[in-house]
Amino acid sequence: MASVDESLELIKRGTEELLLEPEMVARLQEGRPLRIKAGFDPTAPDLHLGHTVLINKLRQFQALGHHVIFLIGDFTGLIGDPSGKNATRPPLSPEQIQENARTYTEQVFKILDPERTEIAFNSTWMSALGAAGMLRLASQQTVARMLERDDFHKRFAGGQPIAIHEFLYPLMQGYDSVVLRADVELGGTDQKFNLLMGRELQRAHGQRPQCILTLPLLEGLDGVQKMSKSLGNYVGIQDPPDEMFGKLMSVSDDLMWRYLELLSFRPLREIDGWRREVEGGLNPRDVKFRLGEELVDRFHGAGAGARAREAFVQRFQKGVLPDDLPEVTVTVGAAGLPIANVLRDAGLTASTSDALRMIGQGAVRLDGEHIDDKALVLVAGACVVLQVGKRRAARVTLA
Repeated sequence: MASVDESLELIKRGTEELLLEPEMVARLQEGRPLRIKAGFDPTAPDLHLGHTVLINKLRQFQALGHHVIFLIGDFTGLIGDPSGKNATRPPLSPEQIQENARTYTEQVFKILDPERTEIAFNSTWMSALGAAGMLRLASQQTVARMLERDDFHKRFAGGQPIAIHEFLYPLMQGYDSVVLRADVELGGTDQKFNLLMGRELQRAHGQRPQCILTLPLLEGLDGVQKMSKSLGNYVGIQDPPDEMFGKLMSVSDDLMWRYLELLSFRPLREIDGWRREVEGGLNPRDVKFRLGEELVDRFHGAGAGARAREAFVQRFQKGVLPDDLPEVTVTVGAAGLPIANVLRDAGLTASTSDALRMIGQGAVRLDGEHIDDKALVLVAGACVVLQVGKRRAARVTLA
């Protein structure tokens, strides 16, 4: 196993907060494999790169020799995690949860070592808890304590409804840590209240309270909103290689470094060297190539990244597109801008009506793909390649 200092350096990479660091150091000094827990409610069938921020951290703990528990919240998913929500979240059906859980177990091993991963389902113990057990669990916290949570507090103050079952969610997540005897629990920054609940319940059950590691919520391709399939700003880990690579190439130059810190397994010292190369004149595109190849290889096998890069180069840098595409910035504002307006403002069409006509003729491409949706809205934060016909093209930064 790595030294305590080496372990801490890797554990803290890309994290927001470690609670409490002296407790983590004490556990690491014991020289035993720690029990590392992270829970995922199967709310959607497909994982995206935002989900992998936590999974990557689990992989790093595995590299340090620790025992990883990938907890699927098939019981808590029946409630729906209210974290960060301004309204009661609709619960999923048992059938949806079972199907989503199945796909999670298939996808997670694209990152984690299956030989060193324990897959757990919290229905195993929550179903057995029964009504009496749930009442005992609920008796260990107060309504006042629950209302300390930011989203509950805001909803209560704003007169928005809070269903009683939502108060049970943090208790159940905390009870998972009791059952699993977790040494460390990982979660997004929006999960801090729930993670702390695990410490409180472990203490109440005579256990040593877990350490907590919070990780940031990864911004989507727009560079503004949290990555989300519903917002369309996501990169799915099951996206085809060329599509995944193309999406990553659309990330802004600034956001690229954030993705490298949270998604790449390359050492930070190496990434710092790349930053110095860019400051010295290297095209940031070349660093995105490295990120794109690494991630496509991870999810589609060795060599897939190089093939996706070559396909991207063939589409955008050879043939009808010149190597030195003009660089254009178009202001789209917080609400985004229709594709026809972007084409006009980028100087690729004479007017919005001209742009709509070209779209109707199938003459417009976005990152190499034909666009036929005249109502498509482009949002700020991305960098895309737009083509109109064979002769007009530009790399457009959306601000």
